[in-house]
Order: sequence, then structure tokens, then C-alpha cells
Amino acid sequence: MNGLWRRSLRASLALAPLVVLAGCGQILDPAGPIGADEKKILVNSLAVMLLIVVPTIIATLGFAWWFRASNTKARYLPDFAYSGRVEAVVWSIPILVILFLGGMTWISSHDLDPGKPLPAKPGVQPLTVQVVSLDWKWLFIYPDQGIATVNHLVVPAGTPINFHITSASVMNAFFVPRLGSMIYSMNGMDTQLHLQADKPGRYYGRSAHFSGDGFPGMQFFVDAVPAAQFGAWVSGTKGKGEALSAQRYWQLAQQSADNPPMSFGAVQPQLFNAVLMQKIPPAPGPKLGEPDPSVRPMSVSPVGSEGDVR
Repeated sequence: MNGLWRRSLRASLALAPLVVLAGCGQILDPAGPIGADEKKILVNSLAVMLLIVVPTIIATLGFAWWFRASNTKARYLPDFAYSGRVEAVVWSIPILVILFLGGMTWISSHDLDPGKPLPAKPGVQPLTVQVVSLDWKWLFIYPDQGIATVNHLVVPAGTPINFHITSASVMNAFFVPRLGSMIYSMNGMDTQLHLQADKPGRYYGRSAHFSGDGFPGMQFFVDAVPAAQFGAWVSGTKGKGEALSAQRYWQLAQQSADNPPMSFGAVQPQLFNAVLMQKIPPAPGPKLGEPDPSVRPMSVSPVGSEGDVR
């Protein structure tokens, strides 16, 4: 038993750095202005803290070596109890670091306010996307385009995206690591988040808040495409396939796990507001036992490849 426990512990310790690196990899490779600024804050904070940690480690090793029992040159002070200069150094430097980090956090918290719109280039119209976290899938509504998708988000690259986010039942967290800030979705509340993908690409997104049995499958991809390709995708999606009515939404809101992406060619007007204002009753939320896989939309391929989203 002990051998098994040791092997499990060694395996966990060996995998831990890989898990940490996998999570940090996307955050350290930002693809938008918010993600880039957050990376800068992370790196700067780490550098400031290392200014304390590294000298402290070196000093600890140096003191241990110099004041070893065999070193007759070291002063032996068994009655030493207090030094004003040592106390000043020990307390003043951490206080200055905390003040510096606090100031940097205060400034960046205002600069990166999730509700603060991003500046758009001349001639570029920001895109609005309404997001509803369901059990356990993401619904994206494009109110100006009159279409919707599930577990798949297509946006024009280089365009600010204005997200309005709510939840149909329990709380979740909307997070696209390479684009930036995570923010919670809550039933009856409209949280805003402004992100932008600077260049075309496919970016991973997921729920970052545990919400029940189907939580691991609550993932999606963001396809950032050129503006012309985005327009073509909207034209190809609009008016095709089924429409997202209140009745269809209620069916979609029931729990189901590992849902493939799908799209709706039309959306009932003011559907997001009806969910937000609870004119459509909140979904029942996760139930005990296995999730009911009754909602199984058709699958799609990535934009730009054979079989674009329909």
C-alpha cells in the first residue's frame, strides 16, 4: 500500500509541472490586447517578487555557510536579540514591494476593467455577442446578425467584441485564456466583458468554474477570421437550419454533456433579455446522477475548412 502511495505521489509530482505549464502556456501566449496587458502584469509582478525571493534564498545559504560550526572566523553572538538596522531592512523592503505591487494592481485594475470598451480602428464596428451559460454548454447569440451558435464562437479578427454574459441556471465562468480576462456568468445578471483577437486563429475557451457532472465538456473554440470571411459566415448561416425560439431555447437549456457545436439561422428577438429578466424561467440546473444527453445538436467543422458552420 505504501509502495502504491509513493508511486502515485511521484507520478503526481511529475505531472504537476506539466499541468501548470499547460495552463500557463496559453496565458503566456496572448492573442489580444487584454491578454497581452495581463501577461505584462504577470511578468512584472513575478520580476518584482523575485527581487525579494532570490536575494533571500542566497542570503539564507550564505548565512548558513558562514556561520557553520567549523568557521572560527564567524562572530559567535549567543546573546544577540535586536538590531535596528536589521529590522529596518527586514520590514522596509517588503513594505515597499507591497506598495509597488498594490499601486500597479490598482492602476491595471482600472485600465483592464472588463466593462471598459476597447478602442476600435476607424471604420471598424465593434461586434456584440450575448452569451448564456447553460448546463453544460455555451450559447452565443449575435443580436445584430440574428443568428446563434452553441459551443462555437466566430468573430472577426482585429475587431473589439462586446460580450454580454448571463447564466440560465448555476454560476459559470467564461474564459478564453489567450484573449484575456475571465468573468462570471450569473443567473439574472448581465456581466460585460470586452475582448479582441488581434489576428486570425483558433482559440480555446471553457468554463473556469465547476458547475456539475458535465463541467469537463463545457468547452468551445473561438475562430477569429478576417472580416470578409466573417461576413461570408454570417451570410451562410443566416436563414438556414432551425430557428432559436423560446421553446427551442428551453429544450437547449436542459442539462446535457459533451455537446458538439451547432448553429441557428434565426433567433427570436429579445431572447437574451427574456433570459436575463427571467421572463423565461431559469433552467432547473444540474441534477444528481448522469447528465441527460437528450440535446445532441449536429456537429460542425472549423470555419475555413470543408463543411463550414451551418
